[in-house]
Amino acid sequence: MKLSEINSLKKKAKNLRIKTFLEFIKKGEAHLGGSFSMIEILLTLYEKILKKNDKFVLSKSHSSFPLCILLNEKGFKNEITTHLEIDEKNGINCTTGSLGHGLPISTGMAFSRKIQKKGGNIYVMISDGECQEGTTWESLLIATKHKLKNLKVIVDYNKIQALSKLDDALPLENLKKKFQAFNCNTVEVKNGHSFKSLVMAFNKKINNSLPTIFIIHTIKGKGIKSFENDPVWHARKLQGLEIQIGKKALGIK
Repeated sequence: MKLSEINSLKKKAKNLRIKTFLEFIKKGEAHLGGSFSMIEILLTLYEKILKKNDKFVLSKSHSSFPLCILLNEKGFKNEITTHLEIDEKNGINCTTGSLGHGLPISTGMAFSRKIQKKGGNIYVMISDGECQEGTTWESLLIATKHKLKNLKVIVDYNKIQALSKLDDALPLENLKKKFQAFNCNTVEVKNGHSFKSLVMAFNKKINNSLPTIFIIHTIKGKGIKSFENDPVWHARKLQGLEIQIGKKALGIK
């Protein structure tokens, strides 16, 4: 990638964080941590990776504010809300909200495309907490059995779920080995906020017919240093001094 492209994406990421933050204040709700951890991933997909026949599903749709804002900037008309309902004409390809559902549905979508010999990939972003769900692993058994090369699973690996860290709740040690044990291609990105690393990972050539898992290490609450890696920002509403702290960190006047 050219430096000019990277700088353009960084600017878009900052603007998307600002718009998301202001919507949190406006709506009186927030899933700031998980929304901010995935912003570079979203922009990489929608600016560099997704092609005409591809579809994206946000399984962790408590973090849907930045997706709605990004889609609206591209000409779609979505209410900015959490827990999305299917509206394909406006870029929402699946009803999501209950964790553990997005991947099974996406697996079915990918299987359907294979049977019908239709092109295009199904990209689905899941939370690391969803890797504790049985439906995740059942879906991967199906996906590998039927060789769903068109299924691309993105794990937002920020290592925090709800009000605790993964290691304190239910550890996901050796996550890469777990996915490999289910016969999936596995690509790991150590810095999920690096556009260069993300583009390289998503464009990696894989020469078999199996689904691919992208384990992307991110920072929950990325962009507001005081909020980063703090489980309280999974679903905390912004109020009082916190609003001023966030505005200062994001450069909002």
